[in-house]
Amino acid sequence: MRQAVMCLCLLLLSATHAVADRAAYVDLARQGWNYQLRTTMVGRDLSIPVHINGRDLAGASLCLVGERPHPNSLEVINAFRALARHVFGKPLPMRYAGAGAENCGSGRTVVLRLYSGHPPNQALSDDLSWMNAVYQLGLPSRRYFAATSPAMAQTFFGRRGLGTHIMVKQPRRGTVGALEQSFYTSILVEELFQSFTFGMDILIFDRAAAFQSKLQETPLNLERMPWESRGFMRALLQSNPRGLCAFDVFMMHAVAEAPVDQTTEPGFIDYVDTAYDTLAAQAAETMADTRFAALIAPRCQRAPV
Repeated sequence: MRQAVMCLCLLLLSATHAVADRAAYVDLARQGWNYQLRTTMVGRDLSIPVHINGRDLAGASLCLVGERPHPNSLEVINAFRALARHVFGKPLPMRYAGAGAENCGSGRTVVLRLYSGHPPNQALSDDLSWMNAVYQLGLPSRRYFAATSPAMAQTFFGRRGLGTHIMVKQPRRGTVGALEQSFYTSILVEELFQSFTFGMDILIFDRAAAFQSKLQETPLNLERMPWESRGFMRALLQSNPRGLCAFDVFMMHAVAEAPVDQTTEPGFIDYVDTAYDTLAAQAAETMADTRFAALIAPRCQRAPV
């Protein structure tokens, strides 16, 4: 009898945790995929329709420009390509196109500019000018763009499709230490994940709170710190997890499989709720796959610095 009661208590405790996990995931999904176009670029053509589905870039190609990828960058990119193919069922081909985006072609392409040292703002402006012409993005002509952080991604909606541009700082030549490796891995993983799922930042102001997602971040004021300084790297690594958490992998599967027109509509959140058990099982299997180890933060913790 005592053993039966203990078993029943364990089952009830397990069920309670499962319900709590489901509620937490649904709430996070609602925050991260509730995309709001709160502001728009001054002068942009507002008549261009906006349609947001997190799997719109499934099967697109990845075009690298600027510097050739550092070995650390290449490891992360290739792991993400493998993850995207595993989840979305479509390959993510990649090629290096040289100095500028104009060599990337006009198909379904995500431009990824890698750089070290100072941000190449003129090259960024040239990339976006070319994308503006190809995809008819309606951006202001002769606009100069400047990097506001060491990693940034922008998706524009045009009359000829999406235009996605990612620019990420990478290590200089040679080997890197543990701090630098964690930092450069973290910022590259974040931009790739957000670009290919349309998940948005989730601010978490409690510095002692546990993370559940790479989308979560603690706001910091780092304006006066050089991006290559160890202090900047340490601070940024403490602001959110180093890699993808179980929730993030869960949401990749949800984005890939949800039978909705847009992943910003209430039906998408309903799907996350109803398909929770299936998605959680898929995420657990994916998290355990060693091919994706370079991307994963199993305990979803701030990186040790």
